[in-house]
Amino acid sequence: MYHVNQAAQAEIDIKKSRFIGMVLPVADRVSAMRELARIRGEHPSARHVCWVLLCATDSGMDDDGEPSGTAARPIYNVLAHRQLQNVLAVVVRYFGGIRLGAGGLIRAYTQATVAALDAAGQVPVVIKTRVLLSCGFASENRVRHWCAQHGIRIEDVAYGEEVLLRVSVVQAELETLRLALLDQLGAVVRIRILPESGTA
Repeated sequence: MYHVNQAAQAEIDIKKSRFIGMVLPVADRVSAMRELARIRGEHPSARHVCWVLLCATDSGMDDDGEPSGTAARPIYNVLAHRQLQNVLAVVVRYFGGIRLGAGGLIRAYTQATVAALDAAGQVPVVIKTRVLLSCGFASENRVRHWCAQHGIRIEDVAYGEEVLLRVSVVQAELETLRLALLDQLGAVVRIRILPESGTA
């Protein structure tokens, strides 16, 4: 899976109609709808504002008056083909007076989306796993030093009967780091994988 690297837009003209493709990284539907409202406000005279949201928590699409299957579906197909998530893709159309037909609309919405994505670039989704490291007070500095050496950021520390350090590690590197930690500090630290995970 991939994220778009940054917000971007691109414009194409087909038979006097302007198609402005836009892609934006979004975290959830609320932020996506806020961005969509902003775009609509910036293009009050546009005939159509078609969009697709692909998000881990929610998704949606709207042809906004274009014939069914000729706008949002082609946008969705491009996003799915590129394996994108947490992205809002919008194509604003200013009608030029010449009807394009279903095939022409599909090509236009596809091209506008591709052009915007090419301008934005994309980066792989990095899946992280949260890990709880527990150790005695006398070993805290050793564990902190090990984390620093391996580029692991400590997100939270709690003190009780022992020291609890919560960290996030890239899921693909989890087993390698776990074995290294046990090899170097196995006598003084315990590892527990926390259930929740996220992306960065």
